[in-house]
Amino acid sequence: MYSIDLSGKGALVMGVANHRSLSWAIAQSLHKAGAKLCLTYAGERLKAGVAELAATLPGTLLLECDVTNDASIDSVRTRLESEWGAVEALVHGVAFARKEDLEGAFVATPREGFQLALEVSAYSLINVTNRMLPLLEKNGASIVTLTYLASERAVPSYNVMGSAKAVLEQSVRQLAYELGPKNVRVNALSAGPVSTLAARGIRGFTDMLKMHAEKAPLKRNITKEEVGKAALFLLSDLASGITGETLYVDGGYHVMAW
Repeated sequence: MYSIDLSGKGALVMGVANHRSLSWAIAQSLHKAGAKLCLTYAGERLKAGVAELAATLPGTLLLECDVTNDASIDSVRTRLESEWGAVEALVHGVAFARKEDLEGAFVATPREGFQLALEVSAYSLINVTNRMLPLLEKNGASIVTLTYLASERAVPSYNVMGSAKAVLEQSVRQLAYELGPKNVRVNALSAGPVSTLAARGIRGFTDMLKMHAEKAPLKRNITKEEVGKAALFLLSDLASGITGETLYVDGGYHVMAW
């Protein structure tokens, strides 16, 4: 029987906002598997909440990281190089779009809103990976980012975030191609709707949950714990032959034609 043991492996988890975050569910799975953890938070507003969560996982590092600031990313790399020497797992759960750019008409999306959503939600994967690469390639590593079906379908009120997820998934494929020779794997995990802080900002989210449960083959919504376990698989050696893929954890919703 296979088991996942990440003892001694360093895992950087970005995107934890609160206890409902998918990144937090992934962090918990990594901790249970024995990984050393570093959680990052995006600004003082989120620090206290993320610190409270980190305290429940003994030995977890807590560092600030603004993915729109290169110096901030470099500071995290420097600290992890000093603490661990290498990073074997990177979880990119960072995404942001302004509320008005989600609720308004997509055709009227202003340039600054479009650029901000793509910079934070998609370009950050490329930039963080590039700046962390000296640590990622030391022992080989697995990178997992979080995406959603709106990357390939029109989803009401998802608007510019759907565009960002499409760019994110193409970035996964391109990074997988370039980093494969360095023994760095890159995959995306496409989760069905889960009640997270970000999801609650989407108009009609409650209706979306109900529709998914009705139409998905499993006839229910997924849990954040299921996302955590799927990510753990992709981040472990059990998925050593998998890169450039998007793994759907949505109860099978994406296979349906209606």
